[in-house]
Amino acid sequence: MASRVFVTGLGVCASNGLGVPAFWESLRLGRSGIAPITRFDASSLRSRIAGEVRDFDARALLPAKVVKRTARFTQLALAAANEALAHAALPEGDARENAAVVLGTGVGGFDVLEEEHAVFLERGPGKFAPLTVPVIIPDIAAGVVAMETGCRGPNFACSSACATGATSIGTAFDLVRSGRCDVAVAGATESTISPFAVDGYCQLHALSTRNDEPARASRPFAADRDGFVIAEGAGVLVLESEAHATRRGARVLAELAGYGASADGHHLTAPDPASRGAVRAMRAALADARMAPEHVDVVNAHGTSTPLNDPLETRAIREVFGAHADRLMVHATKSMTGHALGAAAAIEAVASVLTLMHGVVHPTINLDAPDPACDLDYVAHRARRADVQAVLSNAFGFGGHNAVLAFRRVRG
Repeated sequence: MASRVFVTGLGVCASNGLGVPAFWESLRLGRSGIAPITRFDASSLRSRIAGEVRDFDARALLPAKVVKRTARFTQLALAAANEALAHAALPEGDARENAAVVLGTGVGGFDVLEEEHAVFLERGPGKFAPLTVPVIIPDIAAGVVAMETGCRGPNFACSSACATGATSIGTAFDLVRSGRCDVAVAGATESTISPFAVDGYCQLHALSTRNDEPARASRPFAADRDGFVIAEGAGVLVLESEAHATRRGARVLAELAGYGASADGHHLTAPDPASRGAVRAMRAALADARMAPEHVDVVNAHGTSTPLNDPLETRAIREVFGAHADRLMVHATKSMTGHALGAAAAIEAVASVLTLMHGVVHPTINLDAPDPACDLDYVAHRARRADVQAVLSNAFGFGGHNAVLAFRRVRG
């Protein structure tokens, strides 16, 4: 029989909170991290707002040598991994020798590529930073986390666009329960707040242009939503087999009980209009967790605030949960953090575990007037206390990638 898998540590860098305590306080209070872009002059762009991790000072948190040789997406990943490992109280040395690191990103070091390519065009070959290639490649965050933490088990990066965080955590979950490792550091990271990247999403007409009201711009399920708000960040979970966690007396935060994945096979950027892939992924996660739909109390929605995603996700939830959909609480973390792309689902996995730990369902902010096609209980405006036993966390990405995680509360 496959081993149960427990979450024993959390780490997060998000626009509305650096570190788990600050992040949770912001979620509970409905505090947005979205503001005007400060990383560069965005005055010429249609969307000039973002969820930057403003309190993040890599030089204060990480070794100087690491900071010098890494891009911001790797630095965010390492900071979150360090927090998660400390939270799990996982000893250094032999205890980490076979600990896996599955840490994905949707894009990688896009900002550094953009900067160094400009140098290449201006000054010619041989003039840009010689470490550019290893700094920008998507797997390097996982590699650096292993180097800096001593986790030397299976080590790789997953990339499935905005489903990356859930894909990474689900893949690590499979490694642990299959016995390939006892411990895994799992999650995702992203930092693509750069002129070319932001303008690229503008050209897709994917971003909100509510530039005068940054904190109110991310409006999942609202009738007047006009796109997502780009963000950065990282989320990391420490996963352990039940036997390993019991043996070392680890504090168990929640159980990761199921994982489901599917492909729409439909379009580069648009979801399947029939929501078939999303439905299959949710049903697969429930089946994997041996949960009936009525066992779920909360769905942490993909909830991007885009015209296409929100009603289609609502429809998918109704199809999966049937009459129970009207008893679900469905909330959107992105209403406060913005959309951290590849890191979003990992940040939301952290939020899902915190929901189970504290018995508090954070709100979906800015939901003043719901879209009539979005007719579920989205926990608008204010957090709600509840006896939460199980949470389903949805993630859907460009390319039709769908990944869903099922978390369960572990009693006493």
